[in-house]
Amino acid sequence: MRVLVVKTSSMGDVLHTLPALTDAAQAIAGVRFDWVVEEGFVQIPSWHNAVERVIPVALRRWRKAWFSAEIKAERHAFRQTLQAVQYDTIIDAQGLVKSAALVTRLANGIKHGMDWQSAREPLASLFYDRRHHIAKPQHAVERTRELFAKSLSYAKPQSQGDYAIANHFLHAAQRDAGQYAVFLHATTRDDKHWPEAHWRELITLMASTGLRIKLPWGAPHEEARARRLAEGFDYVEVLPRMSLEEIAQQLAGAKFIVSVDTGLSHLAAALDRPNVTLYGPTDPGLIGGYGQHQHALTSEDQKMSSTHADSVKNLLLRLNNI
Repeated sequence: MRVLVVKTSSMGDVLHTLPALTDAAQAIAGVRFDWVVEEGFVQIPSWHNAVERVIPVALRRWRKAWFSAEIKAERHAFRQTLQAVQYDTIIDAQGLVKSAALVTRLANGIKHGMDWQSAREPLASLFYDRRHHIAKPQHAVERTRELFAKSLSYAKPQSQGDYAIANHFLHAAQRDAGQYAVFLHATTRDDKHWPEAHWRELITLMASTGLRIKLPWGAPHEEARARRLAEGFDYVEVLPRMSLEEIAQQLAGAKFIVSVDTGLSHLAAALDRPNVTLYGPTDPGLIGGYGQHQHALTSEDQKMSSTHADSVKNLLLRLNNI
């Protein structure tokens, strides 16, 4: 069976789709997946053994110059690639009008997706041949697992979902395991940040553990923040700019991770690494870290109270004994 998955973004949403592939691969012998995903996340599907081909799309970039000659050529090439295969099943796990109209609609095969009551954008359901009702009050991972099970006609497992990508990074995990922690301090929304003073307080408290602390970053302003956080601490390392694969290798070898609400926090969960996620204005209930050893600390105050540093320290001491 050849299945096309349409799940283009964001990083957390793409990662949340992986357990559904694992379920399907265990339920259906020989099933293989192609996956349409935004160009910035193409590495993620390739880490799963059931994925045969990753098809990059650039809807975010294309919309800035949709009718330019260069973008029109890219769109034409994408359409040719997409339509080169006749799929047994197409699963649109995105649930948005944009992806349904510009990707799912173009593919060859029976199209499945969430129904009017279930999809994030109800109009997207009009582009599907088969529509499935998926209850909303459950974690995003479980919703996607249910969608795959109904689309491919197998019973959704009752056990916790398995991302099945940790083995891809097993060498990195074995090489450096237990020697350092990673602090994921960067996120796109200002109101999700933890104050720098709190990070530095936590870093100070970490001195007695003997662990190194690594600070990744993805943009110049994030690098500047990382350098401010590291200033004066000889056990803190600001990492160089890295690809998503390289960051995953760093996360895979970490003793534990502390993160704000960001896509890389979900990557930590997918790699089965102990992770403490700090939530300010967002509710982790339906979209928070999913997996083993995932801990959420929430605050009613968007800036997060100063008591969080002590709370995190106490939890980190427990994680350090895992």
